Amino acid sequence: MKSDIEISKEKALEDIKNIGRKLGIKEEDLELYGNFKAKINLSENDLKDKPSGKLVLVTAISPTPLGEGKTTMSIGINEGLRKLGKNSVVILREPSLGPVFGIKGGATGGGYSQVVPMEDINLHFTGDLHAITSCNNLLCAMIDNHLMQGNILNIDPSKITFKRVMDMNDRALREITIGLGKGNGIERNDSFQITVASEIMAILCLAKDLKDLKNRFNQILIGYTYDDKPIFVKDLGCSGAMTVLMKDAIKPNLVQTLEGNPAIIHGGPFANIAHGCNSVIATKLGLKLSDYVITEAGFGSDLGAFKFLDIKCRENNLKPDVIVVVATIKALKFNGNVLKENVNMPNLEALKIGIDNLKRHIENMKKLMDNVIVCLNQYHSDTKEEIDYIKDFCNSLGVTFTVSTSFKDGGEGAIDAAKKILEACEISKPLNMLYDKKDSLETKIENVCKEIFHAKEIIYSEKAKESIDLIISIGKLDLPICIAKTPLSFSDNPDLLGAPEDFTVTVKDVTLSLGAGFIVVLMGNIMVMPGLSKEPSALRIDIDENNEIIGLS
Repeated sequence: MKSDIEISKEKALEDIKNIGRKLGIKEEDLELYGNFKAKINLSENDLKDKPSGKLVLVTAISPTPLGEGKTTMSIGINEGLRKLGKNSVVILREPSLGPVFGIKGGATGGGYSQVVPMEDINLHFTGDLHAITSCNNLLCAMIDNHLMQGNILNIDPSKITFKRVMDMNDRALREITIGLGKGNGIERNDSFQITVASEIMAILCLAKDLKDLKNRFNQILIGYTYDDKPIFVKDLGCSGAMTVLMKDAIKPNLVQTLEGNPAIIHGGPFANIAHGCNSVIATKLGLKLSDYVITEAGFGSDLGAFKFLDIKCRENNLKPDVIVVVATIKALKFNGNVLKENVNMPNLEALKIGIDNLKRHIENMKKLMDNVIVCLNQYHSDTKEEIDYIKDFCNSLGVTFTVSTSFKDGGEGAIDAAKKILEACEISKPLNMLYDKKDSLETKIENVCKEIFHAKEIIYSEKAKESIDLIISIGKLDLPICIAKTPLSFSDNPDLLGAPEDFTVTVKDVTLSLGAGFIVVLMGNIMVMPGLSKEPSALRIDIDENNEIIGLS
């Protein structure tokens, strides 16, 4: 099989103005970044008289080191719909440089189901993540400058909750001391997060427009005074400058697929830490520009898809028309205790064990909206017996099953999936919430942990209890929760694969993201700043003798 870079260069890219025309976007409504990328200078309000299209949410089973191909599947479904003559668009998140140079790699799909220009999208793209980083760190600089210049707000340096960020995996920055040396500020302990875990990223993806963005910036909790009075960005007065840095980043980005179809990419919060969905602005714009929007939510359905429904949809009058759960036979065998190096070997017995993971994801999604399709991302090593077993299993649960080969066949490989999605989109099902926003914080956490994760007990650390008391004192409890935990398991222990039952989860801390509009619940040993592996992708990425990028995927 050719590399993703070789495949992406096989077909000449179309001028981005032509791609825009396929969605009815006029040239004057595009801000060009060269010939193949553009910002869309339109809003949902500009198209308010147009009807909204159908929304297709693509999620997946629990992620494994093998990769499940959720982005590849989302792109492939869009290609399949376009081959059927439908006006559709795929809307994705922007890649983070952390995973690109770490373990996971890029986030532009793969094989013949990609968005391009792949190298640009995976690297600096249109600068959105750099803008978010700058905006975040401007606020941090303003906080420390305030401390240095007299601290009129009486901020306790040990109670500053807002953290610096960078868009790279760097574990050395998890715990640092700043302000060392004469004239360099107030010495205090601090830490970095990765950019995509920041509240600024979440705000970008949940804001309705530039005005709403600024209002949300003002509500960011930055820390507490010595007597535990909350301090917000509005108290510092720098929301205007922060908004200026984001004036271009708030506009969605238009690119194309390998088959020359439109793709919108905007925002990129991690689903294991933040809410894991592309921007509300991009989604709502896509629904006005097309008849079908295909979008994904990060990691497994217990994280990204649940947060898509519970946070993004709840707060923005959105509802998917169908939920697609992506699975692979390799991943299901891995969940059936097969070693990574052996998953390509036929093993029906392991599949029968690992399929409990798929069952849990199906059942969870049906609790929230009972219109679910399972799409198998087929590999060459999959046997007919294994595929038939999954099909029969899904049928026994009353769930539509389809197979996609879009990785090797592009849109042609997703025709059946596209047809079944079209049929499912004609079925209207209500969206159900697991809790009311007015419920107590503990009730919300218990509902999600028991209904979605299947935990038996929730333990709160002393730090978490103290944090909850502080949030209660602020009086901002009528918000959805955003649980941050390992994506590798339904539990907070990454080693508990499959569909574990009766386990205990530990709430390590609770933080208020008032600007984003949710309360973050950190569980287990979740890291907001990842580290590089022993052999990260950065060791394989290079420039060859022709100045072409190699090793990036």
